[in-house]
Amino acid sequence: MLVSMQVSRKLDFEDPTVLFYVRVAYVTGTVATLLIYYYTQYLINSKNDLSTLKYVEPPNTMAGETESKLVVTTVKDYDLKQLNSAIKGVFTSVAMTGFMHLYMKFANPLVLQSISPVKSALENNIVQIYLFKKPASGDLKRPFKTSGGLFGGFGSQGPKTDKASIEKAETSGAGGVKEE
Repeated sequence: MLVSMQVSRKLDFEDPTVLFYVRVAYVTGTVATLLIYYYTQYLINSKNDLSTLKYVEPPNTMAGETESKLVVTTVKDYDLKQLNSAIKGVFTSVAMTGFMHLYMKFANPLVLQSISPVKSALENNIVQIYLFKKPASGDLKRPFKTSGGLFGGFGSQGPKTDKASIEKAETSGAGGVKEE
């Protein structure tokens, strides 16, 4: 990222040829990212892992939730949900970068966003499991630990998978969420 920032400072974006090639690099990076994600989606659907996955989601304090909820799903559905979230992130990034470039006339984000999404796609947990055939253990164990987010995970912890937490959520009055 540091190198691409330095490169973007050295480029003459007033030159139409340079701007054209920067746009081509951006589109190529975005298409490559989407190809990685859609190929991974194909692999998920081909494997069709219908193993049951149970976990307890912590309450979302930002949304005003106070109780944890039990989620019962399949590995395939969980992986597709995570992958669709990543794909939505790509489209959100395209919208923001497009706004900054077309409306605000900034070209520097094109250079940064031609590399960053591809790097993020290759580091994605689902891509690591399906494309690079890494075992789903350790950091790649489902459900994945959530990142800290904007405020560093203010008081939030990741999903719980221990038997006691699952049994407690099953017997509590809140019930569980079964994703189909």
